[in-house]
Amino acid sequence: MHVNSEEPAAGAVPLTYLYHRINGAMTSTQDIVAKLWSLCHVLRDDGITYHEYVTELTFLLFLKMMKETGQQSLLPKGNRWDDLENADGIEQLNLYRRMLVDLGTASSPRVQAIFNNAKTALRQPKNLKKLVQDIDALDWYSARQEGLGDLYEGLLERNAAEKKSGAGQYFTPRPLIECMVRLIKPQPGERVQDPAAGTGGFVIIADRYIKDQTDDLFELKEHEQIFQKREAFYGVELVPDAHRLLLMNAMLHGIESDLLLLDDTLSPAGQSLPKANVILTNPPFGTKKGGGRPTRDDFTYLTSNKQLNFLQHIYRDLLPGGRAAVVLPDNVLFEEGVGQQIRADLMNKCNLHTVLRLPTGIFYAQGVKTNVLFFTRGKTEKGNTEAVWYYDLRANMPSFGKRTPLTLEHFAEFMKCYGKKSDGTSKRTDQGEERRFRCFDREFIARRGDNLDISWLKDDDGKGNLALAEPDEIAVLIRARLSTAMEEMDALVGILEGEDNEQENNG
Repeated sequence: MHVNSEEPAAGAVPLTYLYHRINGAMTSTQDIVAKLWSLCHVLRDDGITYHEYVTELTFLLFLKMMKETGQQSLLPKGNRWDDLENADGIEQLNLYRRMLVDLGTASSPRVQAIFNNAKTALRQPKNLKKLVQDIDALDWYSARQEGLGDLYEGLLERNAAEKKSGAGQYFTPRPLIECMVRLIKPQPGERVQDPAAGTGGFVIIADRYIKDQTDDLFELKEHEQIFQKREAFYGVELVPDAHRLLLMNAMLHGIESDLLLLDDTLSPAGQSLPKANVILTNPPFGTKKGGGRPTRDDFTYLTSNKQLNFLQHIYRDLLPGGRAAVVLPDNVLFEEGVGQQIRADLMNKCNLHTVLRLPTGIFYAQGVKTNVLFFTRGKTEKGNTEAVWYYDLRANMPSFGKRTPLTLEHFAEFMKCYGKKSDGTSKRTDQGEERRFRCFDREFIARRGDNLDISWLKDDDGKGNLALAEPDEIAVLIRARLSTAMEEMDALVGILEGEDNEQENNG
C-alpha cells in the first residue's frame, strides 16, 4: 500500500484519518466478501458445515487468486484455475479432487503446506460448477486494486463472526490487533513472532504497519526488503485448519516466511524458535488437555495452565529491549502458587509497564474477561518493573457484538494515554480513581502477593455487561464456562494420577 504524499506523515497519522481510511477502503472488499459468503448456501446444500465453509472456499479462492496475481507458475500444469474452469460435470469434480491431492504432493513447499491432506466435502458436480462460476464472476479488478490479501482477511473475519462456525476461537478482533501493533511499533529489520498465530492477524497487520512506514518497503535496501518478506515474521499454530488459513493469508500478503510452523509452541518446537525483537499474540484459553504439562524442558515453573506457559515462553523469548503485547485472561493476573511465581519473574526480567483491561464480549468465549499486557525485556534479570499503569476499558462499556461492533475508535483514549514511545516510557499522568488510567507501584503490587487483578471503577448499573448480551451470547458464555471447568477437572485428575503413580514407583 503506497502512502500518498498528500496524506499525513506515517508517524503522525490521526486516529480518525486512519479509521476512515481503513473502513472506506474496505467498502468494495466488504461487498465482495458478502458475495463470497453467500456461496455458503451452495455449500450448505451439499451438506457442508459452518466449520468447513472457509476451508472449502480457501481451496477454490487460492486457485483463482494465483491466477489473478500471476503466480500460477508455482502450481503444476494441469492443476490451475483455467483447467478447473474448462472442465464440466463429474469430470470437473473428479479433476478437482485430483488437483487437491497433486497440489499437496507435487508443488512448491509453500503450496504443499497449504494443501497438505486437503480434500473436498463437495459431492454434487452442479454445486462445484456454481462455485467456480460465481467466484469467476466476482469483481476481481476492484479486488486487485484494494489487495487480494484484504479480501481474504475480510472472509476470515466474516467467518469468525458466525458463532456457529466456531472459527472465532482462532480470530482476534482486528481493531484490537491494530491498536496493539500501533503501540508496539514493529520496525524494519526486527524479528516479529506470534507463538499462537491462528489465521495470522498479528503477522498481517504488523507487516502492513511496516509497509505503511516504508512506502511498501520501497524505501528499504534490497537485502532489507528480502529480510522483511522472508525472515521478519514467524510463529507457530497448533490447529491444522487454522494453519492452512494462516499460510494462505501470509502468501496473499507477500509474506514468504518458512517459519510459520504447524506445531506446538509448548513443545521443543517452541524452544527452538529464534529470539524476537517483538512478540504480538493471543494465546489459546484453557488448560492443556488431560492435565499435561509442556514437553519442553526450559521452563522454570511447571503448570498445566496454557496461558501461564505461553507467558513464560514470551518473556523468555524476547531479546533485551524486546517489546511484547499479549492478550491474557484474568486468571493469569490472580492465580496463586506458580501463577504468582511467574508474575514475579515477569516483573523482574521485564518492565511490565501497562495493562489494558478489555471489555467483555469481544472474543469467541463471550464471558471470558481479558487483558493486554505490554512489557519490555530488561537488560538485567531483576527489578525491571517499578510501576504498572492500568487502563480500564471494561467498566461502563457496551457489550460488543453485531449490534455494537468493536472499532479502533474505542481504543483512541487509551492510545493517547499510552504515549508515543513503544516501550511505554512516555510521560504519563494518573487520572485518579474516578477515571480510567491509573498507576500502581511495584511495592503496592508486592503487598498484594503480586496479584495484578486490580480494579477501581464500577459499572453504573451494577449489572455488568452481561445484562445487555444477546441470548445466544449468554449460551456461548455458559458453554465456555462449563468447558473451562471440565478442562480444569481434567487437569486436576491428571496431576493426582501423576502423584499416585509417583508414590507407587517410590513404594
